[in-house]
This record gives sequence, C-alpha cells and structure tokens, in this order.
Amino acid sequence: MTTDTGLLPVADRASVRRATGRLVRADGRAFAVALVLNALAAGAGVVGPWLVGRIVDDVRAGRGVAAVDRLAVWILVCALAQLLLARWARYVAHRFGERTLARVRERYVDRVLGLPASVVERAGTGDLTARGTADVSTVGTTLRDVGPELLVYSVQALFVMGAVFALDPLLGLFGVLGLTPITLALRWYLRRARDGYLAEGAATSEVAEIVAATAIGARTVEAFRLQGRRTTASRDALEHSRRTRFYTLRLRSVFFPAVEVSYNIPVVGVLLVGGWLHGRGVMGVGAVVAGALYLRQLTEPLDMILMRVEQLQSSGASFARVEGLARAPRTDDAGSSPTPADDRIDVRGVRYAYERGGEVLRGVDLTVRPGERLAVVGQSGAGKTTLSRLLAGIDTPGSGTVTVGGVPVAALEPERLRRQVVLVTQEHHVFLGTVRDNLLIAEPSATDDALWKALAAVGADDWVRDLADGLDTDLGPGGHRTDGSQAQQLALARVVLADPHTLILDEATALLDPTTARHTERALAAVLEGRTVIAIAHRLHTAHDADRVAVMEDGLVTELGTHDELVAAGGAYASLWRTWHGDDTTA
Repeated sequence: MTTDTGLLPVADRASVRRATGRLVRADGRAFAVALVLNALAAGAGVVGPWLVGRIVDDVRAGRGVAAVDRLAVWILVCALAQLLLARWARYVAHRFGERTLARVRERYVDRVLGLPASVVERAGTGDLTARGTADVSTVGTTLRDVGPELLVYSVQALFVMGAVFALDPLLGLFGVLGLTPITLALRWYLRRARDGYLAEGAATSEVAEIVAATAIGARTVEAFRLQGRRTTASRDALEHSRRTRFYTLRLRSVFFPAVEVSYNIPVVGVLLVGGWLHGRGVMGVGAVVAGALYLRQLTEPLDMILMRVEQLQSSGASFARVEGLARAPRTDDAGSSPTPADDRIDVRGVRYAYERGGEVLRGVDLTVRPGERLAVVGQSGAGKTTLSRLLAGIDTPGSGTVTVGGVPVAALEPERLRRQVVLVTQEHHVFLGTVRDNLLIAEPSATDDALWKALAAVGADDWVRDLADGLDTDLGPGGHRTDGSQAQQLALARVVLADPHTLILDEATALLDPTTARHTERALAAVLEGRTVIAIAHRLHTAHDADRVAVMEDGLVTELGTHDELVAAGGAYASLWRTWHGDDTTA
C-alpha cells in the first residue's frame, strides 16, 4: 500500500486486482454472458477475410460466378451476425457496468460514513470530495464504456490472431513478431503511467482541499487579510496539478505516435513473407491475401485496446484511490467493546498534542458524575474544545485515559458510543429533504408527536409550524432556506431524539441570540433531566446555571467547584465573572 499527499491511503496493485475480481464475481453470470457473446461476434468477424481468400482462390482456379456469389452471401450473413451479436454483447456489458458502478458507489459511501471523524478532519474534505466525484466518475466511465469495449476488442483481436495462425503458423509467427514495437512501447508506457495518474489524482485532491477550505473560511480570510496568502496557495496547487497533467500528457504523446507507426509492420511483414512463400509454391495467393486482411483487420481492435489501456491507467489510479478507503481506519474496527459499568466519566492524566502544533492538554484530571451539569470555561486556546473531543471519543489522548464506566471512550462501538455520548458544536448541517427527514436521522422510529416535542424543547416548534407544509416542508435549495439559528435548533432537536446519556455542548447555541440561547439551554436541561450535560461555556450564564464549573488555563483544569464557590474564591473564574457580568449590566 502506498499513500498520496493526503492521509487517506491508496490501494496497491494487488488490492485493486482483488477488488476487481470481487466485483466481477458479484455479477459473474452477466460477465460470462458478455464474454460468450463477444466470442461469438468475434468468430463471425474472422470468417469474412477467410471467405475473401477463398474467393481469390476460386477465381484463380476458374470457378464460375455462382461459386463467388455463394461465398459473397455467406460474407453478408457473417457480417450481419457479427453486428447483432456485438450489439447484444455491448448491451449486456453496459448493464453489467452500471450494476457494478452502483456497487462501487454504495461501498464508497459506506466506507466514508465509517471513517472516524478525526481521520476525515486530518485528511481534509477535499480529498474525500475528489475521490467521491472525479475518481468515482472515472471508474464509472470505465465500467460503463471502457470495460465493455475493451472486452469486445480483446476477444476480436485474439480471434483474428488465431485465424492468422490457422491459415499458416509461419504467417502467424511473423505477425506476432511485427507487434514487438507495440509491445515495447506499451511496456514503456505502463511502467510510468500508474504513478503519473496517482500523482495527478493527488494534485486534484490538493486543489479541491484548498478551494473548499478557502470557501468555508472565507470570513476568517477576510478578517485576517489572508487573501494574498490563500491566492498564492491556490496558484501553487494549480501549478502542481498542471505539471502532473502535463506529465501524463507527455506519456500519451510518446506512446500513441509510436503505436500508430507500428501498426503497418505486421501487415508488411506478412505480405513479404507470404510473397516469398508463394513464389516457392508453398502458399496460395488467397492465403496471403486473407492473412494480410486479417492483420489489417487487427488494426481497429488493437487501436481501441491500446486507447482503452491508456484510459485504464487513469481509471486504475482512480479505483486505487476509491478502493484505498478499505485500508483506512473505521469506527467499527475495534469489534465488540466492554459494557460500561455506569455513566461516570473519568479523565486521568490526559495529555494531547495536534500533529502540527504544540501540546494542548498538559495533564488534565477531571471526574464528571452521572446526571451532573458541568460547565467548562476559560480563555480561547485553553484546551476546552480539545477536551470535549476527547470526552466524545473523536480523538484519543496521547497519554492518560478518558473512560466512561471504566471503559475507554474511544474503544466503544459506534452505536454504543452514540447512545452514551453526543457532541454538539456550532457547525451544523441541514440535509436535503424535509424537516421530518432531518429529524428522523436521529431516531428513525420516532412518531410525529415525538418530533414536535423535540422541536418544542429547543424552541423551534413555532417557526416550523409557520412553514407551508410543517414537518413535510422541503429544506435547502428549492425549499425553505434555514438560517444559522434554525440549523442549530434542528441539530439540538436531533440530540433530544437521540436521547444520549451524556451530552457535550461546544458553542452549540453560539448562533442564537443570548435570550434564545439561555431559553434553549434551560429547555434542554429540563428535557435531559437526569442525564449528564457538559457545556463548553462562552456565555457565563451557562456556568451560573451549572452544578459545577471547571476552569481551564493553558491546558490544565485550575479551578473546580460551584459557581458561588469559585466567585467567593476570587480566582480566575471570579475575574471572568466580574468582567462578563459587568459588561452585561452595562449593556
């Protein structure tokens, strides 16, 4: 296995071959039928030149017009049979290709959904986007068009060469020797093409990643005046992509002209050898003519095969990138996990550092009791969000442990983890579909009554009732466009329906106005009564309402207690509270 410039793996040649074999076996009957039909079509096609040779011999022997007409009728019958069989074979092969493409797409989506969130974030959405669009599209074209045509022309080429050997083994030998320049050109091309197309695919992913990151962070780019830097990064990525594309273009520019020149060598060789043998009385003119026609007939299938082989290098590299997700870590790789003894969360000696940064957490110790409402506060960069990701099992600590009921959170099976701990951030997604569709993602069996209760719990029932079709209103382009606060409310309603034991809120109400945010948080607290709520608090009224408050500074928990205890202690939290409360009063 090799990897591209991203962190997502790329399948090696052996893995690609095994995956291709599995796809063929999954629809083996259709593949076998297409192969048989192509063989019959190719068999019908090789009869024509042989009959032409017979006509030449009959004319030289002085046979009548009737004999020639009879052979001409058979040539017409064989040509018609070849046409019908070839069309039938293409129809079967195209259906095989579409069904196989559907399997590739479904498996790709399944693997993407099984990727851990941390893997997706490190790799970047650009790589996944490029693999799921450009690469899957390339594979689809191969399965739908290139594959069937390659099968057709390969069978035709084999039958044509077999017919030449049947005419005379010596003619067949010289025909094969005449193909040597094509073989050498093909070997030269294949040694370089796969790496070239893999580099081209990686460069495409890099461009997609930079464009996606710039678009998503457009406001940040403008705020910090990073336009020039992002433009330079985009130009560098495009230049690298251009160089990789020009490399594969140079390969094709050398390969195809060499092949085109080489097509005439087998025909010339057979004519020279056949003429020499005819002069010695060893071979008839009809056989020489038939052999030359066969090798001339070989030009079209051979030309198409080589063109399709070139396309196979591109699609093979794309399939290696698509199939590479099979080697990526999955959220269900751990298999069955132990059942937590209870819902107590323990953080012991946790340290964590990002790959391209310094240490963010420097030995955090914290215990969250079942049913407790804990607020985590601190300045930006103190490590609050990183801690929330570790508590939710998205990332694994570099050292130390994060456990729930004595079981490491990151080791829990995905389904059990989702029922145990749910992290809600300010980055919410509204899926294409109705309001009902967006809510049923969390609990497919929920009734309409349960949906309305979940919406009411987060204060979203009023605006949903005002929609033309209520729960059946389409969201997104062509329907109701939700703003940031409505998207957050839908995400929180999904949390209510999912009914986890522990809910982690990281700026989950940041897009709501302060009054609505406090109302929503209190409504959630009422709905989730008896469940654990950990809130990464940026508005200190959240900390005021919590059972306990944890203060983080420089990657450590420096204060822990109730709101009143920490205010009375006069430490970092008291300073934050006075500053925030004073600003609030002034406002």
